[in-house]
Amino acid sequence: MGKGTIVLAYSGGLDTTVCVPLLREHYGYDKVITVVVHVGQREKEIESATRKGRKIADKHYTIDSREKFVQEHIFPAIKANGSYEGYPLGTSLARPLIAEEVVKIAKKEGATAIAHGCTGKGNDQLRFDFIIRSYGFEVVAPIREMNLTREREIEYAKKHKIVVPVAKERPWSTDENCWSRSIEGGNLEDPAYHPPEEIYVWTVSPQKAPDTPLKVTVEFKEGVPVALNREALDGYPLIQKLNTLAGKHGIGRNDIIEDRILGLKARECYEHPAATVILTAHRDLEQLVLSRQELAFKRIVDDKWSELAYMGLVYEPLYDALNAFINTTQKRVNGTVDLELSKGLVKILGRQSPDALYSKSLVSFDSASIDQCHAIGVSQYYGIQARFLRQLKEKKEL
Repeated sequence: MGKGTIVLAYSGGLDTTVCVPLLREHYGYDKVITVVVHVGQREKEIESATRKGRKIADKHYTIDSREKFVQEHIFPAIKANGSYEGYPLGTSLARPLIAEEVVKIAKKEGATAIAHGCTGKGNDQLRFDFIIRSYGFEVVAPIREMNLTREREIEYAKKHKIVVPVAKERPWSTDENCWSRSIEGGNLEDPAYHPPEEIYVWTVSPQKAPDTPLKVTVEFKEGVPVALNREALDGYPLIQKLNTLAGKHGIGRNDIIEDRILGLKARECYEHPAATVILTAHRDLEQLVLSRQELAFKRIVDDKWSELAYMGLVYEPLYDALNAFINTTQKRVNGTVDLELSKGLVKILGRQSPDALYSKSLVSFDSASIDQCHAIGVSQYYGIQARFLRQLKEKKEL
């Protein structure tokens, strides 16, 4: 008699694939159920993972959570200008949703534990563990617990005649959702190594992008994109369409040294064409419609929101409180932003909003709607304390 049923968060990649036989042979589970959660991976990846899961597991589920991912995780990230250390949040946004869907299956199947294929060095282990333990399930993480390296995993897979999508010569580890694609591992672990073009799938090299720039218009309603080039679109198709358009112009590549949750520095490469365009447009529109004080405070809130989202702490009470503030500000983030995409660069061309805190007649140098003499009184008191200190300093120096 074994340990009963365990549900595995499954991607079809090396780590999660070798977990299936390990959960049987090493951990003694009677039944291994794999769960693939579709959050915008390429269809061939979903189809491949589904076929593989059905073949090697005792039971398999593929769950389509694309629209839910956009509505419940990407849209809040857009409102919060979600970014971490200079790049748009991506992988971290999907982890809580994937974990929650796996938990649902575990409850349905009467599982005694939930497994994932995360290592003990990355961020995902903590994001998954947090959600899984919040529902009272035991966590099993074979790669972490057995201290497995990728080379040992590849050898183990070959021994068990399991086909895995990596080789020792090209051991890239990738993660993909509709908002972002991450690439790490192999030679990329050397910060001085120059990434080859073969690691990129969504974007062309900026040097090989078309010479003619592409102009696009993104329309926002209450902080989220609702139309692209005047065409009303739901969230997921809008993001997918913009990924294709912007990717062709080399938009949305990042190659950075990132601080992981554990404190380890890691070299990460990312592709996020649509995210780059949408977040650039969103920030610009906020500048037009939010007050100076709102913008200043929201930058602090956005940073803290992004930190919690990066860590996967979506059940942290502060996360809900930050969302409440952010949602209040977004009621006025309505309007359109025109952008130019060219050779890897995004340029703002113009913006307009019915909620703009802007008056051409007041700000124009060609307008007399404001009596400029009124500013003289303000100028008399402007920086008065600093002026006093400067005068005292000059007296002492005499």
